[in-house]
Order: sequence, then structure tokens, then C-alpha cells
Amino acid sequence: MRLIDPIRISYKNLMAAKFRSFLTILGIIIGVASVVIIMAIGQSAQALILDQVSGIGSNLVGILPGASDEKGPPAAAMGIKVTTLKYGDLEALRDGKNAPEVQDAAGYVMGSETAKYNGTSLTVSFTGTTASYVDVENAEVIDGRFMTKTEEVDMSRVAIVGKNIVRDLFLGDDPIGKTFTLKDQNFTVIGVFKEKGGGGFGTSSVDDSVFIPLTTAQKLMLGIDYIAFVRTKVKSADLIPYAIEDIKTTLRERHHIDNPANDDFSVRDQAQAIEMIKNITNVLRYFLLAIGTISLIVGGVGIMNTMLIVVNQRIREVGLRKAVGAKTKDILLQFLIESSAISFFGGILGIIFGIIVSFLAALVMQALKYKWPFMISWQSIVVAMFVSIAIGVVFGMYPARRASKISPMEALRYE
Repeated sequence: MRLIDPIRISYKNLMAAKFRSFLTILGIIIGVASVVIIMAIGQSAQALILDQVSGIGSNLVGILPGASDEKGPPAAAMGIKVTTLKYGDLEALRDGKNAPEVQDAAGYVMGSETAKYNGTSLTVSFTGTTASYVDVENAEVIDGRFMTKTEEVDMSRVAIVGKNIVRDLFLGDDPIGKTFTLKDQNFTVIGVFKEKGGGGFGTSSVDDSVFIPLTTAQKLMLGIDYIAFVRTKVKSADLIPYAIEDIKTTLRERHHIDNPANDDFSVRDQAQAIEMIKNITNVLRYFLLAIGTISLIVGGVGIMNTMLIVVNQRIREVGLRKAVGAKTKDILLQFLIESSAISFFGGILGIIFGIIVSFLAALVMQALKYKWPFMISWQSIVVAMFVSIAIGVVFGMYPARRASKISPMEALRYE
């Protein structure tokens, strides 16, 4: 039998039951689209986060509370509260005698509160930090000034705000010298940051944040005495390995740690941070991909159910074809081609739909001022297409085998 014959018959049978074929294909479309969207959005999100981290600078070293192995993330990075990093540790790292390779260091705590000004309320992210922030982060204040070292430690109620805060809370008015309420405290705006653009996931953009002195945030806003993390700026990138060793030595002395295995902190340079972020985002991508694959399996079950119904409806047809000389393998091939055709067309439409949704998602994120790239890898398309066809073959095999074993005599007597 020529291969074109079962293909022609498959097309005729699928067109004879358009609505049923569409409903069956719909399951594959949703499954394949889910795979494409998850892989595309996962890649774009990973690129956004890595771009944010890389943009901070290549000569930075971060210190997080909580121990970790060399490849895994610290406990603090997984949302576990660890209180081992103190302001005194930050001061020790800023002392050139302890870590001479370190040019400067900044401490951070973060939170979210409602800000109020002149009848306007806005939920904002706030960052408690030190006067060294602008040097460490290469930040630029375009109006007013940043906080001083004195304001950093005396619980001053001063604030530096991002451009979006100026727009949304102060309604575009010049905020310098104006007082607003954050939680139950009054803050005076002393500076405005230069517009920077969207932040990565889990972090707020400078444009959407309020920056206040570290001790003010600790004592008045959060009621804590520890630091969420420290970021140090090393004098040059080639000094980073030496800086890391000096940082570890300094913190072990301050925390009375004799055995490095008992470290209650983690030190990461930018390369390590990028690798860690890649590992975390890859795990999330693969986890979401596994969930998306469930949709494909559900679509495969739909194909099998449909093909079983088709087999029962076409028993007489199968018997007649066998009676006039069709072989078992011909019948098997016929039904496999039909199930594969359903999954193939579903895969094509799913890929197209997935690309469109991913593109629209990229447009929305870019409209929100995030540096969100539109990324579709050919690997994701190949994988989605291969899996969809495989689903059709695997879930079509049982109905096809059942049809191929129909006896011509029984089929011709079937009513």
C-alpha cells in the first residue's frame, strides 16, 4: 500500500468530524503552547535577572547571613530569616586594616509600607542602607543629595526617592524638602535618584523605591538589629579572591568561628552570584516545564479516547478493508497516522500560539519599563514538536493495535 493512501484517508476521516477533531487537537495545542511559553518566559526572566546582576559591576562581593556550600544558595537567599550579620560586621569590613582590598561596603535591609503625602497613599518598597550606597552601587542622585554618615547612624528621618515615587506619590511636584509619612514616621526628602529602569524578580527598581538610613529602617521601621546583606566594592576585579579571604577571616574573628565548616555567613563574588542565579532559575524553569508537560499528557489521553471511539465507529470499515486484502500492518499504520496527524497539527498550532503569547508578554513587560527580551529558542520548538508527535504515536498505539486485531468476519456482522 502506498503511504499516500492512509494519509489521504486520515485527512478525509478527520474532516468528517471537524468539531471532535478540533476538541482533540485543542488539548495538544494547550500543552505545546504551555511548553513554549514556559521555556520562553523562563529564558527571558533569567536574562533579565542576570542583566540586573551583571549591571551592578564586576568588582563586587556580596555577604549574606547563613552558611551554604560553594554551589548552593545561602539560607537567606531562600527566604529564611538569619540574623547573624550585624552593623558591627559592616563597620569592620569598611575598616581598611581588616580587608585592604575593599574600597567600600554598604549594608541593606528592606521592607514595604504605605507612604502618604498630601492625601495621596502609595504602597512602596523601602531600603535601609548606608551613606556608602552611591559609591558601591554607582548610583547617581540628580536632584538634592544622598544621606551622610551621620544620618546613617543617628536614626535621621531623611529619604532619597526614585523617579516613579516622584510621579506617583508627589504627583510630579518637586519633592526636595517635602515631608511624607512612611508607616507612622515623618520623612523629609533630600534627594532624587536618576531614572534607572526595571529591577529583577524579587527586587524593586531604584525608580520605585524609597531609601532611608540603615539604623532608621532597622529600629523604627522593622524593629530588628541585623542586616539582610552586605555588598562590598573591591578596588579591582583581580583582587577579588584576596578580598574574599580577608572578608571571611574578618567575619570569623568577629563571630568567634574557629572551623570554617561552622561559618554562619556566605561570601559570593559576581561570577558566583551569576552562577547561583542560573542554577536557581534553571531549577524553576525545569519544574515549571514538568508542570507544562502534564498538559501534553492530558492531551495525549484525549487523543487515545477519541481514537478508541473512532475504532468502535469504524469496525465495519476495518472489516471490509481486511476482507478485500488490507493487512494488519496497514490498519495499524492507518490509525497511527490519524493520531499522529492530530498531534502534529496541534503541535504546529500550539507553537504558533505559544510564540504569540510570549511576544505579547514581552511587550507588556517592556511597557512596564523592564528590560525584558523576547526569546524563543529553536530547541524549545524542536522539543515541543518532537514531544507532540511522540504523544500522538504513544497514545495512538493502543487504539491502532486494537483496530488492527479486528476480525473481518466479526466486523462484517457488527451492527
